[in-house]
Amino acid sequence: MIESSVHIQCTNIDLHTALDLLNQKQQLMPAPQKPRRDHNKPQHRINEQIRCREVRIVGDDVESEVMPTRQAIQLAQQKGVDLVEISPNAVPPVCRLINYSKFLYQQKKRQKELKAKQVKIEVKEIRFGPQTDEHDYNFKLKHAKEFLSEGDKVKAYVFFRGRSILFKEQGEVLLLRFANDLEEYGKVEQMPVLEGKRMILFIAPKKVVNTKKADNENNAAEQNNEPKVKKAPQVKAKKEYLGPKVEGEDF
Repeated sequence: MIESSVHIQCTNIDLHTALDLLNQKQQLMPAPQKPRRDHNKPQHRINEQIRCREVRIVGDDVESEVMPTRQAIQLAQQKGVDLVEISPNAVPPVCRLINYSKFLYQQKKRQKELKAKQVKIEVKEIRFGPQTDEHDYNFKLKHAKEFLSEGDKVKAYVFFRGRSILFKEQGEVLLLRFANDLEEYGKVEQMPVLEGKRMILFIAPKKVVNTKKADNENNAAEQNNEPKVKKAPQVKAKKEYLGPKVEGEDF
């Protein structure tokens, strides 16, 4: 019994030691690194990187046609441009004859133009109470009209505090009146819905207008169309000769 107990203790010690060594080894092992993106690698396959047998070529001075990839590369070299694969999933893939640097510049320019055209819509919150008086209502209605005119959404809600939740029908009537008064400026995106202690209404603008851009364009137009005031020509006064008059000379 003594020998077996000693053997079990030794075995347990060996197991704990092995586990400790294994944990230490795992801690010392470097964590697996994610593959880094090579920013110098072209975003599109160009020239010799295109491995398919044939491609459809397009370009400014080229008729769209299907030809072997080797022939398309030679044609690009003759024109002093690159063969850029623009639609790899097409059958056959579509390639454009263009200078690759120029192609990337056009893409960045197009992305900037699309980003500039995008209008950010903000959500403006307007809070009511179930017992909102007429003066406070008109004040908030005026602000809601301004928000919708500038292209922002309006989130109007009635907050019920304590036992005022008993007047939820009154809050719904208030929000419906609010939506009706804003009918010319926006459209209801979500009818009044009770969420917890709030009854919420969403109103979206009818027209999304980038007001800052429009103001800048109007100011520039006014400056360009501003009439220039011409200065009247200065007429020098003729000096009168007061000396003795000599025959044959006019003064």
